[in-house]
Amino acid sequence: MRDEEEYTRWMKSAQATLASARSDAREGFHNWACFKAQQAAELALKALSWGLGVPMRSNSVSRMLRELAEATGSPIEELGDCARFLDSLYIPTRYADAWSEGSPQDYYGERESRRAIQCAERVIAWVEEVWRSLQ
Repeated sequence: MRDEEEYTRWMKSAQATLASARSDAREGFHNWACFKAQQAAELALKALSWGLGVPMRSNSVSRMLRELAEATGSPIEELGDCARFLDSLYIPTRYADAWSEGSPQDYYGERESRRAIQCAERVIAWVEEVWRSLQ
């Protein structure tokens, strides 16, 4: 049984978070842009899981992507690298103690935030395509 309302609710949050990541990247807050890109992808995958009636509580983009691909029979093609990259941004983009010195903003630049946003966009596009195919 599909739950359009839950899917839409979570996707709205994913899209808003992605917009916020883009804004942070433009303003030079690249560590936050990276984290928010990870969150946008995570929220989109949760949108699909909630829409399918099997809510996931994980924070791992790669795990959720793999499980949802298996559950829906939808190939993930080359999203694995993106998912792993996004997973690597979950903690060190926010916490100074993830680094031996400096702060998270010292370790992320335009290149990383651009890649993170592109990866989040690809995951979101995959989710939207899978949702449409299930309708």
